[in-house]
Amino acid sequence: MLKPFGDEIWISDGPPVEVAGFDYPTRMAIIRLSDGNLFIWSPIALSDDLRTKVDALGKVRHLVAPNSLHHLFLDDWRCAYDDAKLYAPPGLREKRRDLRFDADLAVGPASEWADEIDQVAMFGNLITTEVVFFHRKSRVALFTDLIQHFHPGWFSGWRAIVARLDLMAAAEPSVPRKFRIATINRRAARRSLEHILSWPVEKVLMAHGEPINSDGRTFLRRAFRWLVGS
Repeated sequence: MLKPFGDEIWISDGPPVEVAGFDYPTRMAIIRLSDGNLFIWSPIALSDDLRTKVDALGKVRHLVAPNSLHHLFLDDWRCAYDDAKLYAPPGLREKRRDLRFDADLAVGPASEWADEIDQVAMFGNLITTEVVFFHRKSRVALFTDLIQHFHPGWFSGWRAIVARLDLMAAAEPSVPRKFRIATINRRAARRSLEHILSWPVEKVLMAHGEPINSDGRTFLRRAFRWLVGS
């Protein structure tokens, strides 16, 4: 089902997917631009019911994979909306040569949404270069894997131990330890973070974890304290 998350933005949670032996919840966001077209962030599994609800909001024109890890359902959306543009984040073209991408996500926003959505690529990480978005109208920042939060009980056994050590199951949403270690170019990462912290963020949406619903800018400063102070 679709849930409103602010002015002209909705979210939908999908079924979990298994990655490297861990089950991850999935979440997508739909932003309706001023021209009535839809910006689809991190598409989840596409069902008939979800497609009907999305179509009721407007015309799907932009299919956006925010990093090279979130690509499992792109082909289904491409087939369903063959006149929409499919955007590749850094590294995904090489990983998914079977997909026909129409454009690459650049450091700055595409002209089609530049007036309404800002973006910045979080450089310097060996795992993936994630593109973080900010929807101005709703004041929502959209993170994919750079910030995660799994509630106690989501994982069990050795997976629960790994999740706790990795900070995937910290007291509040956090940057997993593996992403911190993989940030080898901290100067580049800090430059990207400076752009992110300039946004007047009220809410923070993440693919894996409950959203932050207020004072998002303060939360982001806290979440990335490890990078700012290094």
